[in-house]
Amino acid sequence: MARHDGQPPKAAPLGKLPPRPERQAAFQLGISAESRAAALLIAKGFRILGRRWKSPVGEIDIVARRRSLLVFVEVKARDKLDDAAEAVTPRQRQRIAAAAEAWLAATGAHGFRDIRFDAILVAPGKMPRHIQGAFET
Repeated sequence: MARHDGQPPKAAPLGKLPPRPERQAAFQLGISAESRAAALLIAKGFRILGRRWKSPVGEIDIVARRRSLLVFVEVKARDKLDDAAEAVTPRQRQRIAAAAEAWLAATGAHGFRDIRFDAILVAPGKMPRHIQGAFET
C-alpha cells in the first residue's frame, strides 16, 4: 500500500510489529482529546509548559501554569464523561504524581506557590469537563 506522499510504506524495525489499527485510532483519539484539553486551559488563562511529557516512572499529559499555580493534568477520553471520570485509577494517580516529581526535578521549576493535579474529561459532542484538584480525596 502506498503512502500519501507516493513512497512505499516503511518497514517496522526488526522484531517489532506495526501498531494495530485500533491502537493507532486510540492514539489519535488521545492526541485530539489532549488538544481540546489544552485549548480549554488556554481559554482559562493557563500557559502550556509541556504535553505528553514522559519519564521512566510515568507520563504527564499536560503541564500548565497560571501565575504561581502549576497544574499537572491527566486527560481522559471516553464515549461518556462519567466513564472518563472512572478511568483515572489510584495506580495511575501514583504514576502521575511520581512523573510530576520527575518533571520538577528535570526542569528545576521553582517559585510555584501552589501545585495541583487536575483531570480533563473529554467525550464526543460534549464540552470538556475540567476537574480541579482531581486527585484530592
